[in-house]
Amino acid sequence: MNQSSIYGLTFEQLTSWLIEHGQKKFRATQIWDWLYKKRVTEFSEMKNINKDCIDLLADHFVIHTLKQEIKQESTDGTIKFLFKLQDGNLIETVLMRHHYGLSVCVTTQVGCNIGCTFCASGILRKNRDLSGGEIVEQIMKVQHHLDQVDKGERVSHIVVMGIGEPFDNFNNMMDFLHVVNDQQGLAIGARHITVSTSGLAHKIYEFADANLQVNLAISLHAPNDELRTQIMKINKAFPIEKLMKAVDYYLEKTNRRITFEYILLKDVNDHKEEALQLAKLLANKRHLSYVNLIPYNPVSEHIQYERSEQEAIMTFYETLKQKGINCGVRLEHGTDIDAACGQLRSKQIKKEKRRVV
Repeated sequence: MNQSSIYGLTFEQLTSWLIEHGQKKFRATQIWDWLYKKRVTEFSEMKNINKDCIDLLADHFVIHTLKQEIKQESTDGTIKFLFKLQDGNLIETVLMRHHYGLSVCVTTQVGCNIGCTFCASGILRKNRDLSGGEIVEQIMKVQHHLDQVDKGERVSHIVVMGIGEPFDNFNNMMDFLHVVNDQQGLAIGARHITVSTSGLAHKIYEFADANLQVNLAISLHAPNDELRTQIMKINKAFPIEKLMKAVDYYLEKTNRRITFEYILLKDVNDHKEEALQLAKLLANKRHLSYVNLIPYNPVSEHIQYERSEQEAIMTFYETLKQKGINCGVRLEHGTDIDAACGQLRSKQIKKEKRRVV
């Protein structure tokens, strides 16, 4: 039987669990120090913890549940990891180097049911949610890699933008945020963490009420319902009007800026007309919004889409700027190593299927 990852417990949950099992409260602080600061890989390495407690932990938890299958390194320093879970499923995690630090993009689900027609993540349907521990462990695996190759470097930023819809795995995702943000652990600042959603409006309200300082990004990708429904089926359940009401609530509740992600697809959503519609849609939110224009990474399974021409990208950008919308074109990472999210995983699964046949 698979044991759960100890990384899945928040500090408060670990403290309660230890007390319930007859251990002293202070053990939680010691265990977290070993896990997140000394970053041990075996319970037996926790030298100041008695054998009874070590045995108790080993009976109920494991430290590692992910196994590295593939590691791809880009010329720009980006590293994409393909991990195998205990049940054999595969997930991706990406380390990106920026001028401001090292950022890790984590996965929250095995596959995705949102069904965006341009996305590699949704090629394979959702198999299951990841546990909080499996999400945290992605950060730890990357940090262990950094500890081995370049001591002193640490993960400083997190984007929850990998495979899956984070708000469709809300509780585990929130536990993950509390673990990585905790000052007694990894202490990654909330303002250095960004969670992206395709637009689950009801969860945006819940996220706003959680009153975290974590950044929110909305995958918008179209400025009107007809076009957005065409490329993102989630828009049928949460059309733009409903989504924007949730966004307004979030802005009023938190007074924090929202990033709107917009993938530019050639001759689909990259015309000046769409730029003007987008500017109008965000006009009353311009002081607390930023549009991240994203050049499309082509996916072989979605041959109907191509990357927008550079001229179209710049026209779109300049149109938004002229209308007073804060925006930028995202710097690309890992274009030489299966850049699209979910692409490496999809390729590996296809290889394994061919091997079986």
